[in-house]
This record gives sequence, C-alpha cells and structure tokens, in this order.
Amino acid sequence: MGNQKLKWTAEEEEALLAGVGKHGPGKWKNILRDPEFAEQLSSRSNIDLKDKWRNLSVAPGIQGSKDKIRTPKIKAAAFHLASAAAAAILTPPHSAHSSPVAVLPRSGSSDLSIDDSFNIVVDPKNAPRYDGMIFEALSALTDANGSDVSAIFNFIEQRHEVPPNFRRILSSRLRRLAAQGKLEKTQNFYKMNDNSLVTRPTLVARPKESNTKARQQANSQGPSISQQMVAEASITAAYKLVEVENKLDVSKGASEEIYRLIKLAEDADDMLVIAREMHEECSQGKIMYLN
Repeated sequence: MGNQKLKWTAEEEEALLAGVGKHGPGKWKNILRDPEFAEQLSSRSNIDLKDKWRNLSVAPGIQGSKDKIRTPKIKAAAFHLASAAAAAILTPPHSAHSSPVAVLPRSGSSDLSIDDSFNIVVDPKNAPRYDGMIFEALSALTDANGSDVSAIFNFIEQRHEVPPNFRRILSSRLRRLAAQGKLEKTQNFYKMNDNSLVTRPTLVARPKESNTKARQQANSQGPSISQQMVAEASITAAYKLVEVENKLDVSKGASEEIYRLIKLAEDADDMLVIAREMHEECSQGKIMYLN
C-alpha cells in the first residue's frame, strides 16, 4: 500500500504521466505492474496514483492556490493527457449503417447551449446576433414604459430572417439580458438602461460658422458620418462583445466538463476492478459478503 503522507517527487510525477500516456487514465494497476515505472512508483498504490492524477489533470483556473506549488511543465502535460482522454470519450465510433441519433447538448463543451429560462437550445454563434437584434429593436421602439415581447418580435420579424421558434428564443434572451442587468424589465415590458450595449446616437452641437459662405460650404458637403452608420457600428460592437462573453462561458464550461468526464471514467474503472476481483473470488468457490 502507498503512503498518503509521503510527498510526491518529480520522478514519481513524471513516471505517473508517462504511465498514463502509455496505458491510459484509470489503468493504475497496469502502471504499477509495468517494469518501466514499477521502481519509481514502488511506494505508491493505485489509490495514490488516482488521487495524484486527479490533482494534476485539473484544468487551470478551477483549482485554488495549490496549483502554484506544482511544476508548470508537469501540470501542462497532465492537462494535455486529460484533454486527449476526454476527447476520446466524447468521440463516438462511426458506422456506415448507423442511424442518425439526436445528440443531447452538453453545457459548455457542446456546440449548442441551453438557455435556462425555457430549456431552449440556442446556438452560441447566433446568440450575439439575436442580442443585437433586440438592442436594435429597443433603440427604435421609443416607448417610455418599454416594449413587450410582441412588439419587439414584430419589429425584428419585419427586418430580419428568423427561425420558426424565434418568439420563444426572443422571450428567453430578453429574460437573460434582464437577469444580467443589460436591460430593464418592468412587468412584461423591456427597455434599455445605462448598462445597455447599444444606445441611441446623440447629436453633437456644431459651433456657429464665422460667415455665411463657410456655412453654405459645410451644408453642401453634408455630415461625414450619418446616424445610420453610427447605429450600425454600435450594433456591430454589441455583436462582438456578446460573442466574446459567450465564448468565455463556453470555455469555462468545457473545462468543467472535461474534469467531470475524467472523474466518471475513474469511477467506472474502479467499479470494473472491483467486479473483476469479485468474479475471481467467486470462480474459485469462495463466498463473498457485501456490506
């Protein structure tokens, strides 16, 4: 049995990483029995290897100050192996005769995200576009009390091509933006506030012309930047900012999903080891008692 209190050395960590790279995560007994790593890991058990691998394979940013103690090279190698193992688990085998199966969306790591309001599947690539449409509609609908879902939906539908279930998506996105503080909600009405990404363009007062000739020349040239161009630039900036926020959420969710899948694989391997031991005992005619 291993000694939990004995501090891991750099040689032991490198041997563990090399063993995982050779045999795969969860094959702790195989790693301990391998002559290539048996000498370095002679004072460790399969439980020690499992716990150490779990600590090494945690994605950066999830764990606390303990990450500062580890060697960055070893930690990066462990995370690379963990990512490769999770990718192998997530990749289903392809078959020529396989029938199409609907894949359930996973939070973070999947290409689709689920909005919490009505469990509506929203493509992260379309989320910034939908939010930009909402800001555009609210900036045009200048109702003091705000606009309801129907008014916003009618405005967007007349100007953009939207999917059949866009009304439900719109209601969900409005609730989400209100919860994030980007919109102000009063009963069933929504309106823009100081935190909104898109604001109506303000007119800048021009200084008086020194003479009539200069005024006529300025009027003939016209404004260099129209209000429409300013509004389009604001909407484009809103698209980009919301897209960055969504990508950050997806990256964070992917790290958490990788850690969860690694833990599931380890637990499944432990159950398999227990089942094999029970089978060996029973095949020899021994009686096992389960507590």
